[in-house]
Amino acid sequence: MKLSKTKAQNSFKYGWLLSRIFPYIKPVMGRIILGFLVALPVGLLDGVVAFALKPYMDYVVGKHDWIFNCFGHEVVVPYLALAAAIPFAVVFFAMVQGIFKYLNSYLTTWTSQKITNSVKIDLFTKLIRMDSSFYDENPSGIIISRYLNDPDTASKSLIDKCKNIVTSFVGALGLIGVMLYSSWKLAIVGVVVLCVAFVPVALIRKRVKKASNQQMVVGGNITTNFNETYSGNKVITAYCLQDRQEKLFEKQIHQSFDITMSLTKRSAWMSPLMYFIASIGIAIVLFYGTNLIISGEMTAGSFASFVTSLLLLYKPMKTLGGTLTSIQTVFVAMGRVFELFDIEPDIKNIDNPRIMEDLHESIKFNNISFSYTSDKTVLHNFSLEVPKGETVAIVGNSGGGKSTLVNLIPRFYDVDEGAITIDGIDIREFSLESLRKNIAMVFQDNFLFTGTIRDNIMMGNPDATEYDLHQAVESAHLEEMIADLPDGLDTILGERGTTLSGGQRQRVAIARAMVKKSPIVILDEATSALDNKSEAVVQKALDNLIQNKTVFVIAHRLSTIKNAHRIAVINEGHLVELGTHEELMNIEGGQYRMLYEMQFKNQEALV
Repeated sequence: MKLSKTKAQNSFKYGWLLSRIFPYIKPVMGRIILGFLVALPVGLLDGVVAFALKPYMDYVVGKHDWIFNCFGHEVVVPYLALAAAIPFAVVFFAMVQGIFKYLNSYLTTWTSQKITNSVKIDLFTKLIRMDSSFYDENPSGIIISRYLNDPDTASKSLIDKCKNIVTSFVGALGLIGVMLYSSWKLAIVGVVVLCVAFVPVALIRKRVKKASNQQMVVGGNITTNFNETYSGNKVITAYCLQDRQEKLFEKQIHQSFDITMSLTKRSAWMSPLMYFIASIGIAIVLFYGTNLIISGEMTAGSFASFVTSLLLLYKPMKTLGGTLTSIQTVFVAMGRVFELFDIEPDIKNIDNPRIMEDLHESIKFNNISFSYTSDKTVLHNFSLEVPKGETVAIVGNSGGGKSTLVNLIPRFYDVDEGAITIDGIDIREFSLESLRKNIAMVFQDNFLFTGTIRDNIMMGNPDATEYDLHQAVESAHLEEMIADLPDGLDTILGERGTTLSGGQRQRVAIARAMVKKSPIVILDEATSALDNKSEAVVQKALDNLIQNKTVFVIAHRLSTIKNAHRIAVINEGHLVELGTHEELMNIEGGQYRMLYEMQFKNQEALV
């Protein structure tokens, strides 16, 4: 499945999206509820200043004592006392609001991060169990963007945006309460205008979705470009590709700019529209409020309090377009995240799979056919039986299907037709873990992880003993190299093991395969990238690795091929010849003899 082609189809199914993310919210629900409770006074305290303006204007500015009844007793509060108390009260409530805002921010970040981390862990668990075809189809940048950035956008912002809405809603209720207290007639006008302002909101959803999805896709392409520039820096330098990469990056940046501007065009009109609607409401309030003051139905203090509340109420409404754009972006990201969860790998266990313990008899390819794409078959009706303990060398033309054949054994891919059996059992009946535990692979370009040499070797078998480790080091001819390193086996390797030479990396990979102690060994051109001196040492290590094992070796060196029990010659996906070196050389006009004449004869002369 190509991730760049997903469309976030479920971005408007808000109930469905929330039900999918709820399992991640549930473990932190207590703190979320606490955060929402803390958010309530943050919103309510917005109306303190507006509420305080009424007594300040009516009593302090008007120099009137505040007289009210309390439990049947008349209470008189001098205006000078109000003049002193009200400013302190405003400062006190601002401090209280500040404390609640801090707690609200801390709880929001804590819960959001916890939810995001849980989503990322589950996504990573899903990612590392995807099959090889998934990685073939999707560039690294798209995968990084989808599996790291989308969860951040979705889950980290979700709680924050929801809490902002709740805070604004509660604040609005508090301000509407102050408005009703000041004048219920004017309050009706203000609330009606507020409701009218929400009408355009329904128009923005679909406009935002498409642009948000495109923006995330382009972001993934930019990340891919950075990754390829980093990994292919030597090729870029050697072939002077700097201009090519720069033009590609400029194109992607311009695409990102165009999409951003498209998103802005689709949503930015909301803010000026809200400003216009809000200004109409304020104008009506000013006109009607003046008449109420003149008629004596309303005091100047009440009017000042009302107008302040109205302005505070309309403030978040004016930026509603940006808020709703952000919320829809969150739901688009959520839709993309759950698309990832719904992707199922093509290679997976059947129900109640068998456990493979060992290889007892043979590995058999029964009329298998395989293709990476529907329009090109790589292997055609291929049949071969390899008894336990036999070494088979696989030779043939480039692109003929040699690597494909060996990649089918550990089920990196599944055959289209036919079956591969081990001891007469279809490998698809074995659990993937037990099948792959019985196969050790050494590739042409072996990947070493950041960490120590010890760590990289022990990855072959985390349960290996110290004796097993040192036996593998010795058999892989690593002792001299390790003795020259200041920290020996605990020397930290750079990314991909670039601090070691090609031959050294191969021998570490061979040691990793040795500690695995698997009965089946696959060597995929394990020495093809090495010079003669490095190859000689690596070949000795490989000879130790394959002792008493069933071996498939894709080889380009004559010495390796001649030492095999049999040689399988593959041409354009067909098994065309099978036999020993001597048998195949005796076939007049045979494929192997032709390969020997073209590729191997000079090697024999040099030897």
